[in-house]
Amino acid sequence: MLEDKIFLYVEDDASSRTIMNLMLSRLVKVKKLIIFEDSTDFTSRLSALPIQPDIILLDIHMEPTNGFEMIHLIRQMPEYQDKPVIALTASVMSEEVEQLRAAGFNGTISKPLPMSEFPALLQRIARGESVWYTS
Repeated sequence: MLEDKIFLYVEDDASSRTIMNLMLSRLVKVKKLIIFEDSTDFTSRLSALPIQPDIILLDIHMEPTNGFEMIHLIRQMPEYQDKPVIALTASVMSEEVEQLRAAGFNGTISKPLPMSEFPALLQRIARGESVWYTS
C-alpha cells in the first residue's frame, strides 16, 4: 500500500534527508519520494510538481518559510486541502502538539524518527488516520 504512495519531504538538514530517504526507500519500500531541500518558493515549487504527493512530511523549523507557514499555504490550495500533512519535529510538548493540530496538520512524528514504528505509523497515515506520535 505505501509503496504506491508519492511522498513529499521538506527538510533543510542534509542528515535528516538522508535518514528519511533510507527509511522510506529501504524500510517502507516507497518508490516515489520528492525532497525539497529548503522551503524557498514553497508554493510555486509545490504547484510545479508533475505529480501530486499523496502524503506530505514537513520539518517545522525551517527557513525562510517554517512548517506552520507551509501548512497554511498548503491548506489554501484546493488540490491539497485534504492531503495528509505530517509535522516532523523534536518539539513535541503537549502545547506544541495542540499548535500543530490548530494549524491544520494531520499528525506529528517526533524526531529522532522511531525506526521500528515508522512503517506502521505511515500505514495509519495512508489509511487516513491522524497520528500524533511523540516519543
